[in-house]
Amino acid sequence: MKDFKKRLCIEQLLATTELKEVNSSDVIRGLTQLPKTLPAKYFYDARGSQLFEEICNLPEYYLTRTETAILRHCADEIASLTGACELVELGSGSSTKTRILLDAYNQLGKPLRYLPIDVSESILESSTHALLADYPCLQIHGLVSTYEIALEKLAPSPLPTRMICFLGSTLGNFHPQECDIFLLQIAKALQKGDYFLLGIDLHKSKEIIEPAYNDSQGVTAAFNLNILNHLNWRFEGNFDTDEFEHWAFYNQELRQIEMHLRSKRSQTVYLRALDLKVEFSPGETIQTEISRKFDLNIMYSDLQKRGLAPLKVWTDTKQWFALLLCQRQT
Repeated sequence: MKDFKKRLCIEQLLATTELKEVNSSDVIRGLTQLPKTLPAKYFYDARGSQLFEEICNLPEYYLTRTETAILRHCADEIASLTGACELVELGSGSSTKTRILLDAYNQLGKPLRYLPIDVSESILESSTHALLADYPCLQIHGLVSTYEIALEKLAPSPLPTRMICFLGSTLGNFHPQECDIFLLQIAKALQKGDYFLLGIDLHKSKEIIEPAYNDSQGVTAAFNLNILNHLNWRFEGNFDTDEFEHWAFYNQELRQIEMHLRSKRSQTVYLRALDLKVEFSPGETIQTEISRKFDLNIMYSDLQKRGLAPLKVWTDTKQWFALLLCQRQT
């Protein structure tokens, strides 16, 4: 444990009161517009993070196992291409896939430095302690933060280069305009020659996609409903999760999964900390998440426009998922 203290720093970028102020504007705006929405970041309290880890192991959820298989295949090549490199991971969670990269750099004798970023302090603490136990030479500087704030506050890397990792097709949770802004933030956070490793889910038939968000065990439904428990805790709300139901479907026209919570009846919810009263009619929904599915050629173009030149792309044999290694050019 003494050694851990020397090799680990976890930095809280926002105080709890500041987090509430930042979050409250999103909640008020989302729940007072039609149709109602909530940003997906509210999924990830301690319970939500735990449920998402369970989702990743479900038989219907092809994304994690497909991306993991690709990463196992190409990790050595990534490490060789980048050389000594600080790994920055957005939405690090349990850091399971990161271990594949750490192993690859370790085998090449490269220094190991990891900067995980997650909104859940509890999962950040547990995952970093597990990593320190397994990698005696690893240095970790964790950031409890949103992506936007963390990217703005990244200190210069002590290693020759940096690679920002954004895995799990989390980019699909952003609307097109949000995606554009995010890629610009990535480019700004990198120096010339730094790297960006991006995982994206590719467009395919809805018969494959929809079951991944409607699993037979109901874990995804519990994950979706837990967002209401999080709001209850953070903003002193009285959402009754028994009065809402999970609803997810693939929008073929927009090529995106849409995940909603649907009100079972007419009801009124009150968030005391925001002095916000929200009316729901029977069948009215809150959109809690989208998950866009991408075309590789369009993604190449979008990345290049922002100075993030794709160097290499790896896919599975079914062309379900892709990993892109990009480099900041200017």
